[in-house]
Amino acid sequence: MTFANFGPFLDPLALAIVLGGTVVAVVLRTPLGDLGHGVAALRTLVRHRFDAEPLIAQVAAFARIVRRHGVIALDRSVIADPDTAAAVAAIVDGASADQVTELLEQRGLARFERHRAAAEMWSGAADIAPAMGMIGTLIGLVQMFTAMRDPATIGAAMAVALLTTLYGAVIACLIATPVASRLKRQARHEAQERARLVAPLAALATVEPRHARELAA
Repeated sequence: MTFANFGPFLDPLALAIVLGGTVVAVVLRTPLGDLGHGVAALRTLVRHRFDAEPLIAQVAAFARIVRRHGVIALDRSVIADPDTAAAVAAIVDGASADQVTELLEQRGLARFERHRAAAEMWSGAADIAPAMGMIGTLIGLVQMFTAMRDPATIGAAMAVALLTTLYGAVIACLIATPVASRLKRQARHEAQERARLVAPLAALATVEPRHARELAA
């Protein structure tokens, strides 16, 4: 099938009704911050899935550093992951294991809310697009019935009526719903992986330097 064969399926008016209406409805129903998270979340679809293993190995290396030089030696550590960096900074400031666990849980809840808001935005778009397609169909039918005396305009009105339904189904089934589903799966996977970091980071807060153990002995 050549590109020319897709000509009958392209209608700017029908696309403007469905796509424009969907975007407007999503913007109106979504808080501005959540809207930004929903758009920014698209970048995560092309990234590798979150893997906690390198961070766990890094925390183990930090434990060895603390045993040799004390917790203050972690103050200049370069940590790419924001949760791990926040936990290590709290440990350097003297946080206990329970405080580190609470910090990570709070950050996890905040991340869950951001992920939920992003997925809900795309789920909302999947719900709205078919409705906008139906609205476009009604608009096309009204145009068709009001132009019954002019056969030359009936075809264009019928095209709008049919193509808006098609566009609504395509946007919902091939774009918005798959994006929402992938965001939810990635959020669950990341939450499971990050849960593996809680125990090592909490344990890091209890590591004592070697000289402190020697003095205690």
